[in-house]
Amino acid sequence: MRRSLFFIVIGIGGAGILLWLGFWQMQRLDWKLGVIADIDARIAAAPIPLPDVLDPENDAYLPVEVRGVVEPSYLRVLVSQKEIGAGYRIISALDMDGRRVLLDRGFTPVDQDAVPTHEGSETVRGNLQWPQETDSFTPEPDTAKNIWFARDVAAMAQALNTEETLVVAKQTSFDDAPVSPLPVDTSAIPNDHLSYAITWFSLAAIWIAMTVAFTLRARRTPKQTS
Repeated sequence: MRRSLFFIVIGIGGAGILLWLGFWQMQRLDWKLGVIADIDARIAAAPIPLPDVLDPENDAYLPVEVRGVVEPSYLRVLVSQKEIGAGYRIISALDMDGRRVLLDRGFTPVDQDAVPTHEGSETVRGNLQWPQETDSFTPEPDTAKNIWFARDVAAMAQALNTEETLVVAKQTSFDDAPVSPLPVDTSAIPNDHLSYAITWFSLAAIWIAMTVAFTLRARRTPKQTS
């Protein structure tokens, strides 16, 4: 009887913890879906002129419309596209009559050497972004080959002499082919809470099944007599 009670107590306690973790992940899932929905709505909103003062946290994903000269110099950031393969994000400076910002023009294949230049003032619609793509494992840019391995807004702004503001193009008034825009979206935001919840609930089910099995076995085991 004592062995059965021991297995029952351990089983209830362990299952309770695992179920709590599963329900907590479901709550996190609801929260994350709400965050993503808010960001999607923000991305799709009507663009506004670029504000004079920007905050990287509050103004992330802000839709803007800017007009200026796309300078011929550019930086290449190594990326990969599904079904296309390796390529580069083309980052140029956009000079808006004295105010200079970074412009993420989009993607070009890795074997594409020619990047078009443009004269005169052009209009760009897009979203502000301050991507956090660098860590301690990110290689330093290969400035000799003009290859960057992440969008480091601060470092790119210094290289192109702009403010630390990045506009990711969605629509432009000019033909930039073979560069194609890579608009901001929420696909890169991690959302694994459902899979975590399924894992915890599965472990809880296994724990309960094992508890039942051990309890039944303990009850069937006859007591040894001396």
